[in-house]
Amino acid sequence: MTTFDDRENAFEAKFAHDEEMKFKAEARRNKLLGLWAADILGKTGEAAEAYAKEVIVADFEEAGDEDVFRKVKADLGGRVDDQKIRAQMADLMREAKRQLLEES
Repeated sequence: MTTFDDRENAFEAKFAHDEEMKFKAEARRNKLLGLWAADILGKTGEAAEAYAKEVIVADFEEAGDEDVFRKVKADLGGRVDDQKIRAQMADLMREAKRQLLEES
């Protein structure tokens, strides 16, 4: 195997790892966001966990974060403004990445 092949394999492995970590971070962020929104909606325990799963599933509707944002915004029904939801999404993404790094 040549150095070029080694570099190519390393790049592919890093890309796969980065994509997996991105997926895990987004799923974790969505769960945390769902739990945050569930609290605002007055859901606790199993109901909060079930709602968090709904938020995770909402992310599979389309690429990007807009599907998750729209779901949470609609479910909150104006209790929280758009800017706060987006800020919470950003904060929770940082938290999700931190948690994943601690776990690895």
